[in-house]
Amino acid sequence: MEASIKVGRTHLVLALGALIILCLLDCVVTPAQVQARPGGGGGPVPVIVVSVVAKPLGDKIQALGTIRANETVVITADTAEKITALHFEEGQTVTEGDLLVTLDQRQELAQLRSAKAQLAESEAAYMRAQNLHKRSALSAATVQERLAEKTRNEVDVDVLEARLAELRITAPFSGVIGLRQVSIGALVQPGDLITTLDDLSQVKVDFQVPSRHLAVLKPGLKIEGAVAAFGDKLFQGEVVSLDTQIDPVTRTVKLRALILNREGLLRPGLLMKISLMHSQRNTLLIPEEAIIKRESENFVFRVDPGAPLRVSQQAVVLGARQAGQVEILSGLSAVDQVVIHGVNKLRPGAQIVVRAREQNDETLQELLPAAEKLPGV
Repeated sequence: MEASIKVGRTHLVLALGALIILCLLDCVVTPAQVQARPGGGGGPVPVIVVSVVAKPLGDKIQALGTIRANETVVITADTAEKITALHFEEGQTVTEGDLLVTLDQRQELAQLRSAKAQLAESEAAYMRAQNLHKRSALSAATVQERLAEKTRNEVDVDVLEARLAELRITAPFSGVIGLRQVSIGALVQPGDLITTLDDLSQVKVDFQVPSRHLAVLKPGLKIEGAVAAFGDKLFQGEVVSLDTQIDPVTRTVKLRALILNREGLLRPGLLMKISLMHSQRNTLLIPEEAIIKRESENFVFRVDPGAPLRVSQQAVVLGARQAGQVEILSGLSAVDQVVIHGVNKLRPGAQIVVRAREQNDETLQELLPAAEKLPGV
């Protein structure tokens, strides 16, 4: 019995000893583990940082719009006549007053020559009548008759010249000629389509936005437009007018903006995605990946000045978000830098080493060589 008790006590002592040894082994920290601990004394944590950017920012209203030419006209004839000459090419840029189409004017030219001859004769007759009247050789009534005849001939000439002007079709404004719809020798009637003329130096964009935004809508607001045909290319413009009425069915208001079309890319009829900028202000922006969300609060790791570099956890108040960036209403200043990669390895007061500084939204591959990839990134 006594021997059994001794054996049991021995086993208990051995078990307790083994347990103590395991606990001691578990508490031992290797140098590699110290290096891996955020803020550990084994070495700084490699990170990528970005400077807080101060820039103008505005709230956006999204809409869809239709592009229209700044000025557009259908080139037609005012009279029924045959086309004798076309003075343009399709797609040609013309200037206001350029001759586009000549209609058959042979009859009118002959009539004009005859009318001018009659006018010259009546002018000479009027001059003779005046000279005779001065010598009392002709009555005043006859002089008035000669003057009336001269006036009628002047009107005849003016009418024929106006008729000839109708047979010469010119560009009403500068622009680009569209597709030709007629040929030389064709008989055109008033209203028949010959071609089109569009002023594309700038284009109009008509779009509608909900009337709840009416309080911030006014001429002069900036817009950005994108067209599917040109990918991510943005076109800048400005609101020039608002409709005076609200659509009673959709409760929207129509706006019109002007966009400069220096490259001639925009064409009437294209669908454009519109971003209307309002409430413009100067503010601070940082990338969204720098934000740490904890319940209802938001934090960033700010780089503290001094040597060695360390970070502090800073509470921030967020504003609007835009294209991967977030507005900072309070908590940071324009001279601060924040950590955007390596955040998950940090704790307040941790020592860091800056591997790269992001400046223009570069990718990790652009910022770091493959051999320098950050832990946990």
